[in-house]
Amino acid sequence: MRLNKFISEAGFASRREADTLISSGRVTVNGIRARIGAEVGESDEVRIDGNVLTARSAPKGKRRHVYIALNKPVGVTCTTESAVKGNIVDFIGHEQRIFPIGRLDKDSEGLILLTSNGDIVNAILRAENKLEKEYLVAVNHNVTPEFLRDMSRGVPVHGQITLPCKTGKLGSHGFRIVLTQGLNRQIRLMAAHFGYRVKQLVRVRIGNVRLGHLKPGQWRNLTDAELHQLLPNAADAF
Repeated sequence: MRLNKFISEAGFASRREADTLISSGRVTVNGIRARIGAEVGESDEVRIDGNVLTARSAPKGKRRHVYIALNKPVGVTCTTESAVKGNIVDFIGHEQRIFPIGRLDKDSEGLILLTSNGDIVNAILRAENKLEKEYLVAVNHNVTPEFLRDMSRGVPVHGQITLPCKTGKLGSHGFRIVLTQGLNRQIRLMAAHFGYRVKQLVRVRIGNVRLGHLKPGQWRNLTDAELHQLLPNAADAF
């Protein structure tokens, strides 16, 4: 098994985060500093920062991994770094090691998914999957048809033009937007391009998973039906 997969399945970090740990020299295999792409077997001893990492086994008849939908409040940061005050992992305080799937910036609120299964993070976020993410946005100026039209066609952000998206008006100062990509602070930067400032941003849907009646700070486990629709190969998720 690949070392980054082993670390992920132990619930310590996603595979991408595991590669970062490996490249920074924090991981050893049988007392030797590990390298990216290393393979490990059942008899190998893996340590992170000197602490032995043990593979996790699934309780009989239960899921091996956890999948969580959280209504993230403003002020919580989507990072697994324990040194960051208000990080999302400490906020939830789950008994298993979990990490967010994608991001939702500190000033935004609403639906975010978290899991202990690092193998499926990239599968969910892969651009070709065109996973829809729906947001409700309040801004500081009157929302015009021209603004919504131009937003939907694409806006220069981070040196590229955003993909076409769906938009709709919500009252005089609000709109709904559905994206299939997730650039850093994308909606805020798109709005700013036209002179608008985002006052509130709430994500209400990721694919087939909806925020529903979750109050800020509350979370729930995904249902099997949600998981099967969300993942290209849900059999690997359990």
